[in-house]
Amino acid sequence: MKNREAMFYSTQDGKLKCNLCPHNCLIKEGYTGVCNVRRHSEGKLVSENYGVLSAINFDPIEKKPLYHFFPGSVILSLGSFGCNMKCKCCQNWQISQTPISDISLQHRYNPQDMLRLAKSRSNNIGVAYTYNEPTVWYEFMLETAKLFQSAGLKNTIVSNGFINEEPLLELLKYIDAFNIDLKAFNDKFYKEVSSARLEPVKNTLKTISRHKKHLEITNLVIPGLNDDEKVFEDMVKWISDELGVNTVLHLSRYHPMYHMSIESTSSVILEKMYKIAAGKLDYVFVGNIHIRDYQDTRCSKCDNTVISRSGYFVEKSGINTEGKCVFCGNQVAVT
Repeated sequence: MKNREAMFYSTQDGKLKCNLCPHNCLIKEGYTGVCNVRRHSEGKLVSENYGVLSAINFDPIEKKPLYHFFPGSVILSLGSFGCNMKCKCCQNWQISQTPISDISLQHRYNPQDMLRLAKSRSNNIGVAYTYNEPTVWYEFMLETAKLFQSAGLKNTIVSNGFINEEPLLELLKYIDAFNIDLKAFNDKFYKEVSSARLEPVKNTLKTISRHKKHLEITNLVIPGLNDDEKVFEDMVKWISDELGVNTVLHLSRYHPMYHMSIESTSSVILEKMYKIAAGKLDYVFVGNIHIRDYQDTRCSKCDNTVISRSGYFVEKSGINTEGKCVFCGNQVAVT
């Protein structure tokens, strides 16, 4: 299987302009864009990571994290190489920041391979495109998503949300659930820590919400960089106002990684952020650290626990088959 011609590009001043993400890279012959996987080759833009897997696993869906999309289920998880951000704190830098030219390719997979594997496990609900940034794997992901949808299986994405509107709208036809990483709520952080911009990510979130797709958000809390209380309050207010109070927010503990050596986020900071977020949003969780009850889903009306979690063990004893709280009858925002 060879490299696949990429979608969403045009010619400009003898170079190829990639229109997949807001970087809109102008790429000279023989070079790649920021993502390291979309290359100008003999007048065409090609996807060098088409069918190239860095990881493939059956995971609990809570690991994505997706807490309110078929909780307690298993999902086939696929990753490749490349990313269109350069986060200094990247947890998967070995695959996200590694050019395909540095990888010894033993095999390329096709979408049919993925579907056969997905069907081999009876309790699998579908596929999650995850681990690295899946949007830079666009062509393989889109073709696989079409195949899974036609087979009645679910498609989910774990992404940084840095994608242009046209390719996003095409994806929305096939993707059932998203977890988008909202890294901070100011452009300074995005520029200095991730080499990107905030506004396109906000636009992605609004577009997903407008199309009524299941949406959860992850915010990695880094001491001294994105834990300012006022900015965080502005972020959760924006989520509440623009996306809805039932939007699931995951607050994740940062650990030193890649090019960042700041000390790990304390439980004190995370609890403070949790309380701020819970004042405006119905469903807030804390991950990457064990703080009692902060992984459980509580009814937004009566405050009883409807879904309890311990690690990846999930008990849904407080919610009925119609998604309602068994204590008060309130509809819980769970798919």
